[in-house]
Amino acid sequence: MTVQLDSPGIERAAAPSADTEIGQLFDQIRDLDAHIVEAIKRRSELSRQIGAVATETGATREAQANEMGVLDRFAELGSDGTTLAMTLLRLGRTRRA
Repeated sequence: MTVQLDSPGIERAAAPSADTEIGQLFDQIRDLDAHIVEAIKRRSELSRQIGAVATETGATREAQANEMGVLDRFAELGSDGTTLAMTLLRLGRTRRA
């Protein structure tokens, strides 16, 4: 027996509306944004700890070399990647009173 999908008695699942789909996508972006903010906060704290230890031990040259690596890691994003890397570096700088 063959049944056509458009046969009477066979209901098709309604396709999600564009508004529903867009809403779901924005929900995913909000979730990612929350994770990104938490990761940036953690990264900044680690960077400040590195800065404090480097200053105490005189290892600032090594710390600066590692910072250059940050620029390299974000290079694949182009000029926006450089801007993002510089922002991350600035957020992680040890705060001076």
